[in-house]
Amino acid sequence: MKSAYIIFACLLLMCTAAFAGEADVIEVEVKRIGGDTYKFDVTLRHADEGWEHFANKWEVTAPDGPVLGTRVLAHPHVEEQPFTRSLSGVKIPENLTEVIVRAHDLVHGYGGKTVEVKVPGK
Repeated sequence: MKSAYIIFACLLLMCTAAFAGEADVIEVEVKRIGGDTYKFDVTLRHADEGWEHFANKWEVTAPDGPVLGTRVLAHPHVEEQPFTRSLSGVKIPENLTEVIVRAHDLVHGYGGKTVEVKVPGK
């Protein structure tokens, strides 16, 4: 009987860790700030639970994978959901007309909703 409680407790902890789910990108605005350089305003949603489980960054990637820019999020946003943060100075190669924005959290890594966005002026 004792082992059943231990198994139940482990399952409960795993479910609790997964409850916050993955970090989702829910909106992206892109502005050209000159030449091949852009500013991204990205809105994320994640049920941040504190320092052990929060959305800790988002990235702008080329469709074939290379990372073009990363915005590190230095703290949890438990009481601020969804939230928007910006990243300026992202250089996008001339041949790219679309990019993908994805989010990352400390427990699940990547895997939530991504947004594919057209690059203005291309």
